[in-house]
Parts: sequence; C-alpha cells; structure tokens
Amino acid sequence: MHQSDEQIAGTTALLDDVLSKLRTSLGDNATVSLGELTDTLQARAYGVILLLMALPCTLPFVYILPQIVALPMLYLSWQLAAGRTRVALPGSLRERRFGISLLGNTISRARPWLKRFEFFAGPRFGALSEGMGLRIIGALLMIPCASILVPLPLTNSVPGLGVTIAAVGLVERDGLLILLGLVIGLIWVALLIIGGQALISAIVELVRGTTGV
Repeated sequence: MHQSDEQIAGTTALLDDVLSKLRTSLGDNATVSLGELTDTLQARAYGVILLLMALPCTLPFVYILPQIVALPMLYLSWQLAAGRTRVALPGSLRERRFGISLLGNTISRARPWLKRFEFFAGPRFGALSEGMGLRIIGALLMIPCASILVPLPLTNSVPGLGVTIAAVGLVERDGLLILLGLVIGLIWVALLIIGGQALISAIVELVRGTTGV
C-alpha cells in the first residue's frame, strides 16, 4: 500500500512512488499513455506531472519522448494559467504512449540533479505557488514549453531544464525555485529569438552581397 501524497516527503520520493505504481499495475516493460499517467497522478500537484514530462527534455541523447510530452506540457501550463484545479487532457493527447522503462531510466539519470535541488528546496514565497501567482506562473511557463515544441537544435534542453526546476518548485512550494526555473527558461528563449534574428539578418546580407541586390 502506498503512502498518501501528504505523507511522501520530497520530489524524488514522489517520483519513485509514481513509478512504483505504474510498474505494479502495468509492468516495467509495458507502455503507458499520458491519460493513464495523469489519472495516476490526479490527486497530486500539477508540478509532479510537469516534472515527469519535462525531465526527458533536459537530458542529452533522449529522443522521441520530448516530442511526445512537449504539447501536453504546454497544455498543462495553459490549464494552470486558466486557474483549473484538476488535470485534463483531450483525447488525442491522452492516447500518446511511451515506455515505463524509458520513464524509469530518465528518472534515474536525473536523480542526482533532482537531489541537489531538493536539498535546497523548501516552502518560500508561497504566493507564487497558489492563487493568482500560480496562474501567472502557468502563463509564463507556456513560453519555454512552446520552445520545446520547435524541432530545432538548442530549443529544448535549456527550456526543459527551466521547466524542470520550476516544477520542482511547484512540488516543494518553493517560489524561489519557481522563479529560478522561469528565469532560465525565459532568458534562453529570448537569446534564441535574438540569435535567430541575427542569423537571418546575416544570411540576408550575405545573399544580397553575392547577388549584388
């Protein structure tokens, strides 16, 4: 029998409990749909669900899963911004599937970093993890989540890290970690936009120079 959410202390303990439930009910070699995952996590914070989906986006050499979870992450952030208290996914997103073993490997690889953030985490600046503050956080999280959707180099790892840190902050009710995650994600997206514009301008100038226009 698993502990209730209130009795489970720490982000990594929550993730281990979720993974244990999935392995017990479905088996380690099975696949799980996003709908089944959100149903398992229904009583938990949005932060846990966002964290599980953001983790694969932060790690090198993890493919397919970031593309599967990016759109649901964006949708979940929108739900936070809308002030919704229960997680809901439309049918097309609920049916997306991924391997439980892949999820377990991702959690294992991220564990050392999660432990570091968890060590410093604690309830701070509570206004950012509830009410209107939480709605504003949800709206801002949509920006790095949207970046992860773009299938280009450099668009997912750092924004994914930002969402991961913010999600840990949501789980731990730590407004400082939430702000840190947002700053990382938003600054990187801004740099990508500025860098992309500069690259386009350079290409245009190069083309003009070679064509004499």
